Amino acid sequence: MPEKKKKPEPTGNHVSVEMEMADMVGKPLGGQVGSHPLPVRKKSSESMTSDPDLYYSVEDLRSEPPPGEPVSNRIRPMLGQGKHEAGALFFKDGYRRIDYVLAYPVPRRKHPVKVEHKPEDDSSAFHPEGEDQKARRRREFEKNLIEAGLDLERDDETKDHGMCFVRLHAPWKVLSQYAEILKIKMPTKKIYEIKERAGIKAKAYALWRKTIRPLQPSAQAKQVDKEPYKHISYTFSRDKEHMFLIENRDTFFLPSTRSLIVHEILKRTRYSQKDYAIGITNLIAQGVYTAAYPLHEGEFEGDTNIPPNPRQMLFDEWGSYSKFVKFQPLNLIRNYFGEKIGMYFAWLGLYTKLLIPSSFVGLIVFLYGVFTMDDNVPSDEVCEAYNITMCPLCDRECKYWRLSDSCKSARFSHLFDNEVTVFFSIFMSLWATWFLENWKRKQMELNYAWDLSGFEEEEEQPRPEYEARLVKHRIEQSDKTKTEKKVYVSSILYTVSLSKSIFKDHFEIVELGEEVKLPKKQTLFAVGVSSVTILTMFTVTLAAVFAVIMYRLSVASALAIYPNSGQIVSGTAVTLNLIVILILDEIYGSVAAFLTQLECPRTETEYEDKLIFKLFLLKFVNSYASIFYVAFFKGRFMGRPGQYIYAAPGLRMEECGPGGCLYELCIQLSIIMAGKQLIQNNVMEIGMPKLKKFLRECTCFGLCKERAERAEDKAGPRDTRWEEDLVLEPFSGLSPEYLEMIIQFGFVTIFVASFPLAPLLALVNNVLEIRLDARKFVQELRRPMAERAKDIGIWYNILKGITKISVIVNAFVIAITSNFIPRTVYQYMYSPDGSLHGFIDWSLSTFNVSDFEPGSEPRDNRSLGEVVQFCRYRDFRDAPWEAEPYKYNLAYWHIFAARLGFVICFQNVVIFLKDFIAWLIPDEVKEIKERQRREKRIIMEMLLEEERRMRQHYYATDHHHSNGKISQNGFLENHLASEFASAEEFDANSIETQV
Repeated sequence: MPEKKKKPEPTGNHVSVEMEMADMVGKPLGGQVGSHPLPVRKKSSESMTSDPDLYYSVEDLRSEPPPGEPVSNRIRPMLGQGKHEAGALFFKDGYRRIDYVLAYPVPRRKHPVKVEHKPEDDSSAFHPEGEDQKARRRREFEKNLIEAGLDLERDDETKDHGMCFVRLHAPWKVLSQYAEILKIKMPTKKIYEIKERAGIKAKAYALWRKTIRPLQPSAQAKQVDKEPYKHISYTFSRDKEHMFLIENRDTFFLPSTRSLIVHEILKRTRYSQKDYAIGITNLIAQGVYTAAYPLHEGEFEGDTNIPPNPRQMLFDEWGSYSKFVKFQPLNLIRNYFGEKIGMYFAWLGLYTKLLIPSSFVGLIVFLYGVFTMDDNVPSDEVCEAYNITMCPLCDRECKYWRLSDSCKSARFSHLFDNEVTVFFSIFMSLWATWFLENWKRKQMELNYAWDLSGFEEEEEQPRPEYEARLVKHRIEQSDKTKTEKKVYVSSILYTVSLSKSIFKDHFEIVELGEEVKLPKKQTLFAVGVSSVTILTMFTVTLAAVFAVIMYRLSVASALAIYPNSGQIVSGTAVTLNLIVILILDEIYGSVAAFLTQLECPRTETEYEDKLIFKLFLLKFVNSYASIFYVAFFKGRFMGRPGQYIYAAPGLRMEECGPGGCLYELCIQLSIIMAGKQLIQNNVMEIGMPKLKKFLRECTCFGLCKERAERAEDKAGPRDTRWEEDLVLEPFSGLSPEYLEMIIQFGFVTIFVASFPLAPLLALVNNVLEIRLDARKFVQELRRPMAERAKDIGIWYNILKGITKISVIVNAFVIAITSNFIPRTVYQYMYSPDGSLHGFIDWSLSTFNVSDFEPGSEPRDNRSLGEVVQFCRYRDFRDAPWEAEPYKYNLAYWHIFAARLGFVICFQNVVIFLKDFIAWLIPDEVKEIKERQRREKRIIMEMLLEEERRMRQHYYATDHHHSNGKISQNGFLENHLASEFASAEEFDANSIETQV
């Protein structure tokens, strides 16, 4: 057996991040991965106690220990904790925590697979391979993971078939290295007192804290009145390790942070010598591994006699329906799932909380309509109009009808079409701006509390699909033409992207072809196909709306002879429209994903942004197309009696019902909104993960059979944590969660003038939605990989765009769809006494039944036994006895001008008020800004003291630079300039003076 080479130890007191990064990713500087035997550092147990940074691979731990010495003794000094239960969250030794799990299937076979290292060619880089090839790649990948510093524990592959698991553990050395590279902020030993507010504001704030204390989760209630002291957080550095609050190295980094670090290693580790053969994402895409995931913290339901684990705390405090009135435990969510998921639920919680005042105002508007229903003059006139005969609503089969027959719908429409509706629309437009401004302040508070200040997104690696297409293009280009070769300096690209520097001491000259990018023709072709497809999907949506219209027209014509058939037709048409919307939503989700994959974005962020944009466009149009039709098109292009416009032979364009278009818009909006939230957002969110979990349990390559056999043997071993997590639904991102809330936000703001109860309906749904999402994340989904994020990304811009659209749409709804403008024009220009008496008669035009087109007149020319000569219809036209019959009269043009003026005035006034509110509410919290400034000053003083100690140490040990002295300000000035470039306090001259 060849002798294992010992990894060269870095010299000097400070090891560069670049060199250690190269050591961690498993590619030695100046060489290829896998070209040398696996280096594993070993030392005796006597030396381990003096060097706690040493780590052992799984091969070391599986080797036979010296006589009388258990294996666990060799790692206990390093871990410093008692032994835990094996098979739960720790390795078999019971000391090393499992930070990540890799799973892959072992197919049924007659003989075990013999893994041999064979040279691979670039042509098969991203093609499906046999099991031997997958085994080789797994072997190479896991070997490089050990070189990167991780500890591995894997199942035995000798079993006939089933699932195999590889468990990963990150020792302290790896955690500290990556925490420094990723610039993770950790608490230091330095604490300072948070000064309490003084004056009236302090008393009001204290009173407010006492008021909301019963609403705080039990796990966070103690933090409300905790002592006013805070540990200052600072970017972790191994050179300054003594400055940090490290009571126990095993618990210093949260499990979510540990999994984040391991994930960084997994996505940057090579699995072959080929270009772009990097990362666990590639391996999962090729089927080498089935899944890679961090483990949940035990069961979500457990014994009440022992302290609950974080998962149980989340389930009890966050997922319990009995806690729906309490705030969310955001700190627990952040610690368990990471900042990105915590930011989403913080946004959802603020949105839900601010829906309370809007729901209250909307309820007042609705109650105003209820209490004034009997006193409304136009509704009374409709109910008393027994002598007004209305024209038929369809050709031939429909009869003349009395205006008083629409008494109920007229009174119902007053609930939403009244004087207060305009002010409620203005209020909701301002509320949307208030919500966004409050979110910016909340976001700043979270960035401060979660140590995200100064966090910047790192440059991402290319996606596996992009790399595959790039390699394929390179192969095609190399086959066609041989280009002039250029000389490049070989470096690890992903290391450069993290450390922002280039290796100077170690490099290798390699001859490569010209730098290749995806040709613009492929990109433009994909974008063109996506654009055409999206336009086609828009056409499909409009066709679906038209199909529902044709259904309504044909069924209404067929059931015209039956009384109350209109309600049946409208109800079934809206239900059918809801079903079509739900079906198209699922189809559009798949179409958007396919088009985004066709475009092949370079990074995950680009992929997510493009996918979100397509999903939003398609689902926005799908959800609102029928509502826009009822609001702005229905009854606008129908013509008039005697000159109707027909959608099909015998089926004329439909007009609004007896209650008006706003009444139908309210019914349409309420059914679609309630149906989408109940069926799509709640039932499917809970039902689909359970169904997929059941199917996955039965198709997990024999895992279901193994678990069933263990379940029958009660005395046998229980399912392990990684087996139970494997059958859970994989986390697919936050885009579906955000999207359903964005669509709801549109219902709340865009058409709120027609449905004041929309905020209340959204509030009830969100209170339930938060608890359902909590149960889904804790109980039904695999634990997501913790990601850092300082905002909600592109969704904020979408919300901002919706608020602007809502101003325009509400202005047109009030001006065109409702009767607010006609009532106002009549009251101030045509009413003899300044009231609404006579408005109904003024708003109806007269038609001579003898002017019907042949074949369109009703079969029965009688109404209540009387022969009808004239009928009325809703329009502003001259009477048949005028000089120019059926021409638009002067009132029509007055109303048209008033509508146009109202839209312009409404938009300008509301936009001005929105900008004023945005200016009035500062984006930054003054108190937090002062705390950040104070913390920077304290950190600067702490670093100055650290520099002073370093200089004294160098002088004491006679370690000088070549000129015989240490620069008084060189090192510190450069370091602090990078740390406090944006701080007003930083001044190099002042530092030199203080030193």
